[in-house]
Amino acid sequence: MELTGAQIVVKSLKDEGVELVFGYPGGAALHIYDAFYSQEDVRHILVRHEQAATHAADGYARATGKTGVVLVTSGPGVTNAVTGIATAYMDSIPMVVLTGQVPTHLIGDDAFQEVDTIGITRPCVKHNFLVRDVKDLAMTIKKAFFIANSGRPGPVVVDIPKDVTAHMTAYHYPKDVRIRSYAPVRKAHSKQISRAATLLLTARRPIIYTGGGVVLSGAAKQLTTLVERLGHPCTNTLMGLGALPSDHPRFLGMLGMHGTYEANMAMYECDVMLAVGARFDDRVTGDLKKFSPHAKIIHIDIDPASIGKNVSVEVPIVGDASAALEQLLEALGQSKTQQDEQSLSQWWEQIKSWRSRDSLGYDGSDDVIKPQFVVEKLHEVTLGDAFVTSDVGQHQMWAAQYYGFNKPRRWINSGGLGTMGFGLPSAMGVQLAHPEAAVACVTGEASIMMCIQELSTCKQYDLPLKIINLNNRYMGMVRQWQEFFYDRRYSHSYMDSLPDFVELASSFGHTGIRVEKPGDVEGALRDAFAQKDRLFFLDFLTDQTENVYPMIAAGAGHNEMVMKPLPDGSAPAERELA
Repeated sequence: MELTGAQIVVKSLKDEGVELVFGYPGGAALHIYDAFYSQEDVRHILVRHEQAATHAADGYARATGKTGVVLVTSGPGVTNAVTGIATAYMDSIPMVVLTGQVPTHLIGDDAFQEVDTIGITRPCVKHNFLVRDVKDLAMTIKKAFFIANSGRPGPVVVDIPKDVTAHMTAYHYPKDVRIRSYAPVRKAHSKQISRAATLLLTARRPIIYTGGGVVLSGAAKQLTTLVERLGHPCTNTLMGLGALPSDHPRFLGMLGMHGTYEANMAMYECDVMLAVGARFDDRVTGDLKKFSPHAKIIHIDIDPASIGKNVSVEVPIVGDASAALEQLLEALGQSKTQQDEQSLSQWWEQIKSWRSRDSLGYDGSDDVIKPQFVVEKLHEVTLGDAFVTSDVGQHQMWAAQYYGFNKPRRWINSGGLGTMGFGLPSAMGVQLAHPEAAVACVTGEASIMMCIQELSTCKQYDLPLKIINLNNRYMGMVRQWQEFFYDRRYSHSYMDSLPDFVELASSFGHTGIRVEKPGDVEGALRDAFAQKDRLFFLDFLTDQTENVYPMIAAGAGHNEMVMKPLPDGSAPAERELA
């Protein structure tokens, strides 16, 4: 059977089992779009901006574990998609991005809507391909999916010139693929597993520190079993939330820059650390010179390049998190080493004293809406079972701190790149993946403006998202840093020309409400989530003076957390807008 390159693209996606493609048409991709026209097996979702296409595919991938798929045109289509590609790359999200390109004979001639897609995306993809011959197209797409969703996942770009999509060849989509230079290790080395088991059993002040790799590998069940088998305290990174239920008695909360006091102090004082699927990034470690000075570190990761990259490791273990944890549980069961229960009991007493500081406590109010209160009520109304997306900034941290995720793949956020505009389009991808689920986009007034046009996409596809806008009329995290470290010089961090979000949502055909009183918060949320067939925009006017606490300042260690309202103990300056 001979097909055009465009038909091969669509047929390959079908044979790969792809359900959804997020995209935006343009000249170089029109042959592919024409091929979509005559089939119904693969559904195409038309977004309003290429950045939204990548974020929506990203959200779909995070919520399902499947590979997100994007289709954009050449030139500005590619460059608009780069932010979303980089977002997926930083968080190790499997994604295949199909990009149109000018005809092969024009590549390098600065043709209309031409950019060097391979060169531009090389720093922020797991791999990329330029297909110059239609005979290579099907195999290249197969390789792209294999690379994207194996080993440490990540985005793969396939750049397809327009003439390649017009040429014809016999179609065959391979069932399997082998790449000689790419063979990710899944099973960990048994001797390293044995060393890790012994170290964990002899620890006096242990801690288990897990990141997004546990979620991505589907290792939440194994992690919970390990925590209960050992009785060790466990903390999650921002990306790892939900891997261990937030209400588990061994869970210390999130660690890092805005983590709990008990999690950060336990990280600082521990003598043995088991790190699983985490990369020791700067938001977690603080000052590396002050990071866990007494700890012997066991590091499990699928990516050998991540082990020892930022911190010295006692026991390096290369392997998939779920497989490695299974092996570790087996080794613990076979070990003759006895656990030091007395030391472990004393360690928990110390942790309880740190917990008593109630580091996430905040001052409530009957007059002004506290953003923390909104997130707590969101958890209550949704029974902690919603998919929650966010952008980046204060609202992201409050969602992470106060929602309480008890399942993996429910917390969808841009952790590594920290991308404003991520929340709404990623929520679209989640909702399309789980049509019956409650999906909440927790955002801020600055972030939501980045991709607000996707309200149009939500209307077209009847996506009943609930947008929780924590509106403090500032770029909140920028303002917070300006308050702390720039002597309250609020340079360009306030928003004095915001739209009426309720009217704006209404103009797109949605429903919205503005909430100004704390007493109205719960009722508004319940009304919104009761409307299961339509998008609801909740614009909460929140306390402008509220900051995210606890906080570790840049250059500080885990034991140097800021717990007070202000570093100098003074009252907050007046920041209300005129």
